[in-house]
Amino acid sequence: MVTERRAVALLRVFLVVLFGILVLFQTMSLPGQFAHMAKESPDMAYLRWPATAVTVFWVLCAQVVIVATWKLLTLVKDDRIFSDVSLKWVDAIVWAIGAAWAVLLAVFLYVGFNADDPGLPLLLFLMLTGVTVLGLLMVVMRALLRQATTLRTDMEAVI
Repeated sequence: MVTERRAVALLRVFLVVLFGILVLFQTMSLPGQFAHMAKESPDMAYLRWPATAVTVFWVLCAQVVIVATWKLLTLVKDDRIFSDVSLKWVDAIVWAIGAAWAVLLAVFLYVGFNADDPGLPLLLFLMLTGVTVLGLLMVVMRALLRQATTLRTDMEAVI
């Protein structure tokens, strides 16, 4: 079984890889893809910049989650996870997910009211549901962290 120390180290490696891939998407792939789509479908070219902005924003939200997760891993490694500092990083994750969710809801509504085919709205609804579950899960995890932090603080005061 993977130990906590190894899991943290492995997770950090994959967070760095994921962050690098997201930077690549943010700066090259997404803008290039939407430029290509604008050339291929001139009637939809007006969506190039809004689609680029929205997707780059979603990538930025994911990057915030990665950085906050990195900071939380540092707190785990230093045995300081049950502190008020950790709650601030969890709040950053919750706010990033919330911001991504709000923009996804707007995209879902826009696409849903303008779609000819139900495929894309259904896919967006699936994504919206998944992000909703993730956001609510993080809110519950934050509450658990807050309770554990309070218990640890109370136990340290007794000892």
